[in-house]
Amino acid sequence: MPRRAHDPLAVRGKVRAFALRLPGAVEEFPWGESVIKVNKKVFVFLGVEDGSYPPAITVKLKDEEVHAHALTAPGAEPAGYGLGKAGWVRIPLDEGVPPAELLSDWTEESYRVIAPKRLVKELDGPPAP
Repeated sequence: MPRRAHDPLAVRGKVRAFALRLPGAVEEFPWGESVIKVNKKVFVFLGVEDGSYPPAITVKLKDEEVHAHALTAPGAEPAGYGLGKAGWVRIPLDEGVPPAELLSDWTEESYRVIAPKRLVKELDGPPAP
């Protein structure tokens, strides 16, 4: 059966694939959920795929404008466990889910906050001549 355009698992899959293409990114499964790390630090929480929890992603957004924009997504909230105080935002992946491209932009922003400067430079590519 084909997935709906806003299918949470399809959106999650696109964000996961994007995140894993970033320099130095690796996927791990602490606590039974998928996280993508760079330099041993999480930059995106992808949750579980087994349906035991509602699908969502969590990213760290330090830019005030980007952070405020993310919080306008339906159901978005500062992340639990005190992470929200450090800029982490949980975005549910259900009806009204932002497009995968926007979630990928937020994932890249989170990566840029967490990744070492050398990997951010690698992401940006060589300077223009």
